[in-house]
Amino acid sequence: MSEQQDILTMPHEKIEQIQIEGIKQTVINCYEHIPFYKQSFDDAGFDPYAVQSLEDLQKAPFVTKQDLRDAYPYGMLAVPQSEVREIHMSSGTTGVATVGAYTEHDLQIWADCFARGIRYADGTPDDVFHVCYGYGLFTGGLGAHYGGIAAGCTTIPMSAGQTERQIRILREMGSTILACTPSYAMHIADTAIEMGIDPAKEFTLRAGIHGAEPFSDNFRAELERKLNYKVLDVYGLTETMGPGVAVECLEQNGLHIAEDHFYCEIINPETGEVLPDGEWGELVITTLDREASPVVRYRTRDITRIIPGECACGRTHRRIDRLHGRTDDMLVIRGVNVFPSQIEDVMRTFPQVSSWYVIELTRKGSMDVVTLKVEPAADFDFDEIAALERVQRSIQSELKKALAVAVQVRIVEPKSIPRSEGKAKRVIDKREGIR
Repeated sequence: MSEQQDILTMPHEKIEQIQIEGIKQTVINCYEHIPFYKQSFDDAGFDPYAVQSLEDLQKAPFVTKQDLRDAYPYGMLAVPQSEVREIHMSSGTTGVATVGAYTEHDLQIWADCFARGIRYADGTPDDVFHVCYGYGLFTGGLGAHYGGIAAGCTTIPMSAGQTERQIRILREMGSTILACTPSYAMHIADTAIEMGIDPAKEFTLRAGIHGAEPFSDNFRAELERKLNYKVLDVYGLTETMGPGVAVECLEQNGLHIAEDHFYCEIINPETGEVLPDGEWGELVITTLDREASPVVRYRTRDITRIIPGECACGRTHRRIDRLHGRTDDMLVIRGVNVFPSQIEDVMRTFPQVSSWYVIELTRKGSMDVVTLKVEPAADFDFDEIAALERVQRSIQSELKKALAVAVQVRIVEPKSIPRSEGKAKRVIDKREGIR
């Protein structure tokens, strides 16, 4: 049995011992080397030298994305800059970017974590691993790339874009595992079909490792049908490591956290109270052995839960459920909390519409108005007005039942919704004074 396999199947009591030791080292390291944490711990009355259990970590204050932004660019480094080998950062589209720095040790952990995901897909050195996440400051491309190398795969660094060339390379090179955002995988599949290629028959894909944006079970099923492969979800974020923090196995029943490197809690986003396994809330992450950019109780804003019980695959690392969305993506419509994924779940039960949609928020007087704009399925006659209106009314009715709020539905012209080579933008908020 390999060392990695030993770690992934060890009794959970032993994993918890690794986590306690990692937490002890991390909180002391942060306190002694990062001025923000010294101030934050002292203000909260948290003694990093007194931690003896996982529960003791709950006494530590949270760190937020704004805290990391305020420390831009190097204020959260726990090592001399001379030990940093690589820098990644968030897009900064909603404010100052957050920085993730990596030592040699950190890069090795990142590679090993993503490589686990490839092995969860039964990947071996015989596989051709096609990476079309964007390379650069975004963590997707290089994180997947390092994982492909660590897993021993033949790794093709395509990056995003040039979709017709992607399709040619996928066919000609016999790619077997695809890594990109799920919306871009769908775009590849749809473009291939438009080119007269049946990707289910002419590609040789066995698995796709897709993340960076939530996607519904129905969206997954459509991808698997079009590309004739298994879709596995992967989770990560710039502030903790990038993709590989948690990855789904072939059971497709939650994402295994790399618990020897990360300790995860689920909290009530309103009160900060730690919630028991099974309850939905905000994911909070503490790194256990990150050298350059450690974090203690980082509030991710991502909504998930710890799935109770062990996975049928036999691995003992706990699983988080697939993301419902983010606390800051949640739409509050007339007092009702609505996640875009809930709208997508309903929409995808109608075969007459495609996977391409946006949710538009406007205001009429003092009332919020939600409009779902969705393109028709390829075999639906867009010019058949009576049928189109009938489908619109049916979707509206089902959304009303599921969400308890009215959602207007418009089936729009094919190809009128912009395609994305990276993260798809699903919500457009046009309400004045609301971001």
